[in-house]
Amino acid sequence: MSSSLRRGTLAAAVIAFSFASLAACAAGSDAQTLEVKPDNAATSVGDIKVQNALVITQPDVKATGPAVVSATLFNNGTTAQTLDSINVEGEGTAQITPVGGKGKLTVPAGGSVVIGGKGNASAALSSPSQTVLNGSVQKVTFAFSETGDVSLSAYVVPAESYFSKWGPSDIPAAPTSSPATAPSASITGSPSAPASGQPSNSASANPSASASQ
Repeated sequence: MSSSLRRGTLAAAVIAFSFASLAACAAGSDAQTLEVKPDNAATSVGDIKVQNALVITQPDVKATGPAVVSATLFNNGTTAQTLDSINVEGEGTAQITPVGGKGKLTVPAGGSVVIGGKGNASAALSSPSQTVLNGSVQKVTFAFSETGDVSLSAYVVPAESYFSKWGPSDIPAAPTSSPATAPSASITGSPSAPASGQPSNSASANPSASASQ
């Protein structure tokens, strides 16, 4: 196992417990389940708090499918804000898709939004390069309509074990080997026809006919 993969596995193990708080984050940033400080990326700017930020790659390092940004966004203000973009340094802007697939992603006043995982909004990097390396740290910038840019450094982890439920939904299937072509039932040159040179039933050199003469 390469050193980068070992770092990715270690990072995933360290932050898995704190990342489990995503399941209860809809209760708000003051919920009892969120009192444990996360080991992974979190920061606050103004009314906006970004927590549990990760870049999650394909489980197979050789796969060419998308990577995703996963995070929980809290808005402690009295006005709703839209998330206008997510930029991963060196990779460009992620494609943000809200629940339902239309419009902008809105973080309600006094509420929260989860990015990543089944039934939640998503943010995908369609063609991540080699800079998005498991075990590394990437600068991720969330741009909000009122607060502006909120940047932090996020771990890059593969969509394995606990993180499989938050990772890319588009994961290439494992290649399958094609079975060998079965031989045809009818073989050319079938011996069903009489072989050439086989004596016929009425041979001219019949010994019984010669004896009767």
